[in-house]
Amino acid sequence: MTLESINTLLGEAIKTTLIISMPLLIVVLIIGLVISIFQAITQINEQTLSFVPKIFSVFSVLIFLGPWMLNTMINYIKDLFKILPIVINT
Repeated sequence: MTLESINTLLGEAIKTTLIISMPLLIVVLIIGLVISIFQAITQINEQTLSFVPKIFSVFSVLIFLGPWMLNTMINYIKDLFKILPIVINT
């Protein structure tokens, strides 16, 4: 197992993780920004006000994009298992 193959495996793992997590992070960021603007406008400084919309938005994104996320992870794991014998033998 060479340093180049290790770098490739780690790079693909990080890329797959970022691709899968980005929709959730973007939605939570946008919801948090909108709620922060609402709190600044109305001067309501309640810390727990943002949790319920964020939870609902995360669940809705998981419902809509869950199959895509799962397929992406399965494809990565299949590719990883395909190259595993090559990595072990070198």
